[in-house]
Amino acid sequence: MIDDKAVVSRLWAVVPAAGRGSRFGAALPKQYLPLAGKTVIEHSIAALLRCPEINEVLVALHADDKTFIELACAKHPKVKSVTGGLERAESVELALAALTGAAATDWVLVHDAARPCLSDADVQALLLKGREHPLGAILAARVVDTVKRGNALREAVETVDRNALWRALTPQLFRYGELRAALKHCREHALPVTDEASAMEQFGGRPLLVEGSHRNIKITYPDDLTIATAFLAGGVND
Repeated sequence: MIDDKAVVSRLWAVVPAAGRGSRFGAALPKQYLPLAGKTVIEHSIAALLRCPEINEVLVALHADDKTFIELACAKHPKVKSVTGGLERAESVELALAALTGAAATDWVLVHDAARPCLSDADVQALLLKGREHPLGAILAARVVDTVKRGNALREAVETVDRNALWRALTPQLFRYGELRAALKHCREHALPVTDEASAMEQFGGRPLLVEGSHRNIKITYPDDLTIATAFLAGGVND
């Protein structure tokens, strides 16, 4: 792992947005659904653009996407797009490969297109603590509900100790070169990748968990839009 604090590193951001949002059940991909006067993805990208350190925001899109280019955020000088893949990991790999000028020691933030309630405070906490860690870090929230393990019949068979459990959020922050290597390793060994941290873990790393706000929800089901609307109305940076 890179641990040279003397290295001057730039900061990039990647937004995988090639998914079609099948669990949501809407005609439009969930990142393009209306939310508080904009689309979901516009709020997500705006949260990144509020961080002046970010050099570029690269959005990985579905090959047939004709919607993103019509959004106001697509015309921002720091925002670029690239064609993504069938899976999240593939989209992130393609976006990283398209970051022209990125060095191995640069940092990359990967943020979900469907997390519109990201606060500036969480971004700054992740950058501060993550760049002090030799590997990097992810925003995460402690599990507060009682967790059950179920069987094939959907019967509760065990109560799981939640004290060491966290929900992985985004952004997730890693060195450019190490993240590319980890994703390549997982692809070549057919290892499942659910987020960037899982790729780093399977590559031998232990990302730092930076506690973030429970308001940083991912739009997955229709009710989530109502919750996100309330959070945005109240101000995610309050």
